[in-house]
Amino acid sequence: MRRALVTGATGLVGSYLVERLTADGWRVRALVRNAAGAAWLQPLGAELIVGDVLDAAAFHRAAASCEALFHCAAAILPERAEWEAYRATNLDGTANAIAAARASGARLLQVSSVAVYGGASRYRDTPTDESVELPPLPETAFYARSKRESEAMVLDAHRRGEIWGCAVRPDVVYGRRDRQFTPRIARVLSRGFFPLLGGGRSTLPIVHAGNVADGAIRAVLTDGAGGKAYNLANDYDVTVRDFIRLAGQGLRRRVRPIPIPMPLAKTVFKLVTLVVGLARRGAPLTQAGGAVAFLSRNNPFSSDRAKRELGWAPPVRPEIGIPEAFRWWADQRA
Repeated sequence: MRRALVTGATGLVGSYLVERLTADGWRVRALVRNAAGAAWLQPLGAELIVGDVLDAAAFHRAAASCEALFHCAAAILPERAEWEAYRATNLDGTANAIAAARASGARLLQVSSVAVYGGASRYRDTPTDESVELPPLPETAFYARSKRESEAMVLDAHRRGEIWGCAVRPDVVYGRRDRQFTPRIARVLSRGFFPLLGGGRSTLPIVHAGNVADGAIRAVLTDGAGGKAYNLANDYDVTVRDFIRLAGQGLRRRVRPIPIPMPLAKTVFKLVTLVVGLARRGAPLTQAGGAVAFLSRNNPFSSDRAKRELGWAPPVRPEIGIPEAFRWWADQRA
């Protein structure tokens, strides 16, 4: 029986990985900081190993005898929005993941992000795929910088022959247990309206966590994926209008799309951010400019390489995944 270690298993992608690996017959370990707080992972099939990604010794013990190491743990919105808060977890933690993979012989799958492509530069005349040259990042783009550097650490270690390493780059991830994207959008939708730009015809850069888990496992099981990064950013095309409708189904309420002229869009989103409380320590998605682009421009990414080389065939359709995610949020809130 194959054995895998998952870091960040209490998070969104990590918990879906635990579920999927167990269903596929793997024995799964989860490196967790608090056994009591992570006890809900045990019914999903995880063996809890108490430790931290910054604890190299615990990391090594957890990875022993594992064939695969799925490194999902990352600082996304730390309490202190400064470089050190991102660097410690995302870079030092990845360095420990590399060392643990080297010692155990496990294949290392790094969950990266499309943040490595930067902000406005991802919107190109042609789809943004893995061949795109990565542009310079602003000094204050702490999350994007940390994900780019940590991904490079894994791929460089593979090229040096130290480990077998690969990375996957999701865009905005949603699903049950989502603590980031779904709650913010749900707070707006729960008021019975949602601003609609350009008729709501643009496709959203979102991906279901179960589909990210599927792609990550396929990558680990594909010999030729070593040393490469794969976008997992186009499971299905979902327009803004369809997203509102499906999310409303999950919330069990009718949501009215309110057309907003583009010249007013930034002002409207600033007001929505203030009134509904979407902002959290400067998260890029909730800044007015980023929100307008997110909702008015088509998903700029291409995941063709993952579909071609990994055989990625996303199992969770949006008609199921979107209502389920928002129903879970509503039930938890109740």
